[in-house]
Amino acid sequence: MKKKIIIILGEPNSISSEIFLKSLKYINKTKLKFIIIGNYILLKKQAKYLDLKININFHLTDINNLNDRKFNFINIEHNQLKPFDLRSIKSDIFIKKSFETALTLIKKKLANGIINLPINKSKFTKNKYKGITEYIADKTSNKNKENMLLYNENFSVLPLTTHIPLKNVHKEISFKKIEKACKNIYYFYSKILKKKKIKIGILGLNPHNGENGYIGTEEKKIITPSIKKLKKKYLIIGPLSPDTSFLQRNKFKIDVLIGHYHDQVLTAFKNQFDLNAINITIGLPFIRISPDHGIGTDIIGRGIANPKSFKNAIKFFSKYNV
Repeated sequence: MKKKIIIILGEPNSISSEIFLKSLKYINKTKLKFIIIGNYILLKKQAKYLDLKININFHLTDINNLNDRKFNFINIEHNQLKPFDLRSIKSDIFIKKSFETALTLIKKKLANGIINLPINKSKFTKNKYKGITEYIADKTSNKNKENMLLYNENFSVLPLTTHIPLKNVHKEISFKKIEKACKNIYYFYSKILKKKKIKIGILGLNPHNGENGYIGTEEKKIITPSIKKLKKKYLIIGPLSPDTSFLQRNKFKIDVLIGHYHDQVLTAFKNQFDLNAINITIGLPFIRISPDHGIGTDIIGRGIANPKSFKNAIKFFSKYNV
């Protein structure tokens, strides 16, 4: 049976619909089947506004009446008069229902994975969750089992902590979290990507790895002892000095770099790979992916959004058996 992948159309007042519409021909050529979750009337309004055609026959349905067509479309109620309304504050309810529907489909084993188009996290989670990664983990009873992986087929990065203030990062570093990240990486690469040999690089936290405790002690007290212990089970190198880590990853042929906070690894990674990357949640019993960019506030409705990262998310599900 062909895999069914859920696509959540995301924040209605964003570039989400544009990158979806621009990708329809590409999506239609895949062997995958899709369950689209969004508002069909609004999608048609936005397509007309953007001068993009919907040349797909969507089967409008609900959870209980899915069929085996290429495209099932589950309509979520959302009343919005304008194609794009940047002043709207009502999308949080729409996004919540979209995710609840998607997770119900996953729990009922009616779909294999989820791609969600960009979401306005602060509007949706109301600061209850640090991000969509944490929200999905909690709602599927997998809280604290997940990691966010920024993935490119040649190289990936994983931030040990994600959306927290820098002043709190040192408090969140522990052997348990480093071990979980390594375990999730090895499972993902060996079981899903079928890669036999995976090398992980682990960064230090402080400049120059703390200079033997002169700048900071996290390396001596937590990071180095954790690496020594985990080397018995995994192929690990580190701690790597953060400022040269992306040079060292080439030298030592590292597959994944683990950093300790969001921008420590994401800044250089995004500069190098840009839209040739996707955001994957690992550590869950299913794969969830989103494009590696936000809602594009400054270009909403202008017709210039690039769908490349979203297409890479589709490509991942087409390529790997998940």
